[in-house]
Amino acid sequence: MKDLKKKILELIPGGAHTYSRGYDQFPSNVPDLLERAKGAYVFRNNKKYLDYGMGLRSVNLGYSEKFINDGAIREIRKGNNLSLASLTEYKAAKLFTNTIKSADMVKFTKNGSTAVTAAIKLARAYTGKKIILSCAQHPFFSYDDWFIGSTVMSKGVPNEISNLTKKFNYNDIEDLKKKIVLYKNKIAAIILEPSTTCCPNTKEKANFCCSKAECTINFKKNNYLKDVERICKENKILFILDEMITGFRWHIKGAQHVYNVSPDLSTFGKAMANGFSIAAVSGKREIMELGSIDKKGERVFLASTTFGAEMSSLGAFQNTIEFIKKNNVIKKNATYGENFIKLFNEISLNFGVKKYLYAAGPAFSPYYVCKDFNENISLTFRTLLMQEMLKNKILFPSYISISYRHNEHTLSVTKKALIKAIEIYKKALKSGPNNYLNGKCIKPVFRKFN
Repeated sequence: MKDLKKKILELIPGGAHTYSRGYDQFPSNVPDLLERAKGAYVFRNNKKYLDYGMGLRSVNLGYSEKFINDGAIREIRKGNNLSLASLTEYKAAKLFTNTIKSADMVKFTKNGSTAVTAAIKLARAYTGKKIILSCAQHPFFSYDDWFIGSTVMSKGVPNEISNLTKKFNYNDIEDLKKKIVLYKNKIAAIILEPSTTCCPNTKEKANFCCSKAECTINFKKNNYLKDVERICKENKILFILDEMITGFRWHIKGAQHVYNVSPDLSTFGKAMANGFSIAAVSGKREIMELGSIDKKGERVFLASTTFGAEMSSLGAFQNTIEFIKKNNVIKKNATYGENFIKLFNEISLNFGVKKYLYAAGPAFSPYYVCKDFNENISLTFRTLLMQEMLKNKILFPSYISISYRHNEHTLSVTKKALIKAIEIYKKALKSGPNNYLNGKCIKPVFRKFN
């Protein structure tokens, strides 16, 4: 480990302010730190790396995009954080609720965890019930106790809280029905992402995704999410969609628009402001008003943050929405994603290793799968692929985050790097990955012990 990495670990628990940026998530040849970024590239010590992490999916336009920065700087010059609600705050709330159909009201905050926990609190207050059903295939909703207590890293969370969050399986409506029967009349909310590695499809095989920029399936009439929405209404359970990743990537109106559902509450963040810190909890007026100050009845202390409506981030949000609309960003990014998946799989097929290494997922958010010679999912082989891509100056996490500044040139650069990396991958399948891997294997974020 480089000296600077050691020094950071001595100052910051985990070496970064989110575990997904920790050194244990990358091979040993990852840069010790990043200094700056521009477009689709990050920089360190005069070296330039093509980036497919894009600020943990928060940057959907490109790093240091002038028009977005100008929006933030405009608001900074107004004072950035005032003693009363600002005109900027009002305009941003109006823009958000006009954009997201299910959002009668919105509350801004600085991170997704806070927004999602606010939604959970609202659900419990509105229904008077305690249990939360959380989708097992969607790895992260919040750093707060209600969710972390349901993971293997539950240390520090009382069992009384952990036991109130239960899991169900995505795209398996029968499993959800069983859970509702098991915890009947005790469930406050069902929370899930609209889509991650596959589509909410009930007609095709489970976990299927066409990976096309323009989906081949018509979701308007029926899909898994619509079934979830219906079941929630029948059982008086709140339907919460976490759109941290899908929001402003699947559609300007959210993935909920694509899949034709209207959640009771939904949360957004990540790509809302092209990397500026902002998140939101939104939903139906009768639920959101529980956190109001002008309505009769018992109040809910919803979310109260000094920097929740920081004007610079709200200015970046407003300009981000304008940029997305003006430049047809979502279609362009999805087209790149489709081409990326196709390219990756063609190279893997040409090397005869496609059953061990392949790309898949929605075109908006591709991912790749690494397997060993026994066809088991392998962190060792994933580390090897990431290592080889880094040798070719590409930062290549297992999720692929695409920005507007990825283009034909970056895809060509990626192709050349993949050819070299997959050639090594093939050799490792024959003679073992330890002959090619330098340093330690990456580790899961959620693990009980180091």
